[in-house]
Amino acid sequence: MLTIQQIKADPELIIKRLAVKGFDGRKTIYDVIDLDDRRRALQLNNDNQAAELNKAAATIGALMKSGRRDEAEAAKTRVAEIKESQKELAEQLAETEKAIRDILLTVPNIPCEMVPEGKSAADNVVEKTGGPMPELPEDALPHWDLAKKYNIIDFDLGVKITGAGFPVYIGKGARLQRALIQFFLDSAGEAGYTEIQPPYVVNEASGYGTGQLPDKEGQMYYVNEDNLYLIPTAEVPVTNIYRDVILNDSQLPIKNCAYSACFRREAGSYGKDVRGLNRLHQFDKVEIVRIEKPENSYAALEEMKNHVQSLLDRLGLPWHILRLCGGDMSFTSAITFDFEVFSAAQKRWLEVSSVSNFETYQANRLKCRYRGEDKKTRLCHTLNGSALALPRIMAAILENYQTPQGIVVPEVLRKYTGFDIID
Repeated sequence: MLTIQQIKADPELIIKRLAVKGFDGRKTIYDVIDLDDRRRALQLNNDNQAAELNKAAATIGALMKSGRRDEAEAAKTRVAEIKESQKELAEQLAETEKAIRDILLTVPNIPCEMVPEGKSAADNVVEKTGGPMPELPEDALPHWDLAKKYNIIDFDLGVKITGAGFPVYIGKGARLQRALIQFFLDSAGEAGYTEIQPPYVVNEASGYGTGQLPDKEGQMYYVNEDNLYLIPTAEVPVTNIYRDVILNDSQLPIKNCAYSACFRREAGSYGKDVRGLNRLHQFDKVEIVRIEKPENSYAALEEMKNHVQSLLDRLGLPWHILRLCGGDMSFTSAITFDFEVFSAAQKRWLEVSSVSNFETYQANRLKCRYRGEDKKTRLCHTLNGSALALPRIMAAILENYQTPQGIVVPEVLRKYTGFDIID
């Protein structure tokens, strides 16, 4: 969440930047400022009373020794009054601090200056394009038909076992899926990321720490009896490793990667764009997460983008990078770049990765800080990205690599699959 210092330093700038995300923050921001002024006044009053309490308590013994019992009793009465007042002040302080936090939890991160204005995906900016565009015949099959033809993914069986959006991978389909996971993990390891195997469920504090709560609770699967949430991405448990942690300067940067299943309700999704692997309730993904010093985070963001691009290049898929406009960004992000691959049979672009810098927004929620050489503690910057999400990568491979003889496996994956073609 935003810090009070950020807001008070230039409230009008904060309001202006929030408007890029379509958030009207004028009343909210000035409510926070008013509440913080009240908090400061309460804290000053409490501090003054604490000083008076110490002084009064210190004189009681001396008054008693000198025989000035009436004055000592008066001092005792005053001590009791101050303690009662402090109790009330503590309650008012707690209420005010909670009110500030409750408001700040509803305020999205401010987009950085590089974020273009816009209201929807139509306003996103294409930054870069690469990869070979396949030439397929007009009768090329979409991946859901290919999956059935070669018996590698069974969507109907998933419906029988669980419901729509939970496919079953079979034989060479399962092996190709596993090959992609291992390829992505190995590539992350080569790039200096430490592999983490996180839990697939998290507590409420973790959801608040990375910003899924209270913004996206409707999209998360909730285990009511245990008050736990199934993770929508490995970003949540991996980033929360550093909740309530003060890192040493020498520990940064931190580079972690993790494979996990991901669970998303995708409430409200319908239509042709959800067919096959295009939109699932359960899917696999390899995530990269970084904890950085603020001055290094944008260089780290470029490194992460280059890493994702290299994966797509090695898979031989056509891709482009979008710089998301304010209206299409997530609640928590300061800037996001989406990678999309071209699905030749569907003749459409499919999102396979989002790479984001959250600056101090998540770190402030997490209380993730580092101690610099000057011994002062500062908030870290957090970043994460998909490297990569598997369903649409799988869809693009099946469609773009289809031939009359079968589906050719990208060369970089063959050492993992043990076969060159799905026939």
